[in-house]
Amino acid sequence: MHSVIAGTAGHIDHGKSALVEALTGTHPDRLEEERRRGITIDLGFAHCDLPLAAGGAVRLSFIDVPGHERFVANMLAGIGGIDLVLLAVAADQAVQPQTREHFEICRLLGIERGLVALTKCDLADAEMRLRARLELDELLRGTFLERAPRIETSVRTGAGLAELKTALARLAAEVPERNYRRPARLPLDRVFSLKGFGAVVTGTLASGTIASGAELSLLGGDPAKPEMARWACERVRVRGIEVHGEAVARVRAGQRTALNLAGIEAAELRRGWFAVPPGSFAACGCLYAELELLRTAPALKPHTRIELHAYSAAQAASLAPLETPRLEPGSRGLVEVRLKIPLPLVPGDRFIIRQLSPPATLGGGVVLEARPRRVRPSPLHLAWLRAWREAAHSPAAPAAHCARRVELLVQQAEPEGLEAPAIGLRTGWATEEIAAALAAGERAGELAQVGACWLAAAPLQARAQAMLEALAAFHREQPLLAGAGLDDWRRRAEALQPIPSARRFQQEAERLAAEGRVEAREGLFHLPGQGQRLSGEEEAARRKLEAIYRDAGLEPPATAAALADLGIDPARARRLLQMLLREQALTQISPALLLHRQALAELRRRLDEYKSQSRRLSVAEFKQLAGISRKYAIPLLEYLDSQRITRRAGDHRELL
Repeated sequence: MHSVIAGTAGHIDHGKSALVEALTGTHPDRLEEERRRGITIDLGFAHCDLPLAAGGAVRLSFIDVPGHERFVANMLAGIGGIDLVLLAVAADQAVQPQTREHFEICRLLGIERGLVALTKCDLADAEMRLRARLELDELLRGTFLERAPRIETSVRTGAGLAELKTALARLAAEVPERNYRRPARLPLDRVFSLKGFGAVVTGTLASGTIASGAELSLLGGDPAKPEMARWACERVRVRGIEVHGEAVARVRAGQRTALNLAGIEAAELRRGWFAVPPGSFAACGCLYAELELLRTAPALKPHTRIELHAYSAAQAASLAPLETPRLEPGSRGLVEVRLKIPLPLVPGDRFIIRQLSPPATLGGGVVLEARPRRVRPSPLHLAWLRAWREAAHSPAAPAAHCARRVELLVQQAEPEGLEAPAIGLRTGWATEEIAAALAAGERAGELAQVGACWLAAAPLQARAQAMLEALAAFHREQPLLAGAGLDDWRRRAEALQPIPSARRFQQEAERLAAEGRVEAREGLFHLPGQGQRLSGEEEAARRKLEAIYRDAGLEPPATAAALADLGIDPARARRLLQMLLREQALTQISPALLLHRQALAELRRRLDEYKSQSRRLSVAEFKQLAGISRKYAIPLLEYLDSQRITRRAGDHRELL
């Protein structure tokens, strides 16, 4: 059965709770004080199943909110998760202050559906009812409720209740299903303990699904208690789930639910915390958002202290305009919000801001970017926020929205790029949504994948071009060498185009190799058809030079003498020597000492055998072990020290 959440709104004593009771048969007031005083103080809950004209039924869950101005904070804790609003206006009193404030809150939260119930019509004459309708015309003109049904009702006589149910069912049937494929996020609006069960939390599941037995993290803090101003509590397990008093195995987005939690006491929990799968949401202490300031609000200046309400959370925050020195009443603009305690908010989340003293609603906004820590907004960052806002407001299909915003996220992360899980943390989107958006960006030529990381295609192509140009320059300078080592290649490329990191350079080099634009052999990279082009005479000289050092073992000849034996001009002989060094056939032990790799490998073998008997080695013992004179032993031991094969300890060496 399709589940829809409806919230009441309206001034105190305009009959909201009585209307919910008449529709559902359940009085939503839970507290003894509420029943004694006859006013709603905190959130109340009820539900009913309404038949649809086309057949079937829809389950309508009501969140009844207090109408008194002192309890607007409680109203905000429940109204943030609703699908449609039932605005109650008493026909004998017409539009009152909390009618206006509640309605503005619903509008600022982006609620798109609702209707108006003119209550207590049995107490109002025709003139009163006309006045109420005219005042509603003025209040709702140009808003989402301008053309909404306005139904005259009376809970005493039952007038209009059947029509109201029909209208509610019709509206509820139009509400789209929430995205249950995204990671689960449950804002807690009630916390209590039941004897024999332990901690119980309730809320409206904003996204995803939660199954019985699942492990969750509870995220939040208590601003009033610094010791509880932490981001994450211990992980807990879902012991049981109920939806409207019925035990279920799984709950999905858009349903009111109660979770029985194991691993924590109710006294440790607070309204405004979030239950989420471990690792699914990031801690966000700084928000960049688009804010609308109400006409009745004062101008917004930098570092204004406000109270922020998002879902069921409420906390102090500081707010500053980003585009102008101040945000004027009735205007919109980009703002920065710094939270006292991080919240698991993502782009698209709505929030309300209120004045701390005296309490009053100032405006509301939508999150464009949520960050763990503040960054100083630059002109480039502001341009990015405007582009994100434009993408979010675009009339394109949801898939196109997602693809464009993923492109923006990847572009912002240049030159490091983003991996798909990091995109999920930044957005709260489902893995399938992100994969589809990345694939669309790749097909459009906007994104490219390097390893597990996604990068903007244009900068990646610019770096690739710089890398190819650097390799071509290397070949022009060193035509006899097989190719450039990774470090040498990176140094040359960075002179042309900034490279993010050594790891990223290696990944992009491997990507070029996989595409066939460069070739790799034994750790050296070269352009196709380039590198190590030797004549027959040069190839013979190269083989002879390597043989000289291979046959000499650990006592090679002087470099000049070895090159002189080749019978070619000195410049070409020196280039052949450099080729052998780059290929690691030879190793530079000291400025005057070169050894072949076979000689070094044999020495390592002897040292390993010696280490099985003793880990200490004198210079004399090393000379005997290697079969060399002191002339070669000292520079060779210093090389072994530098390679951490040995370590000098007085007159001896320790084998490591």
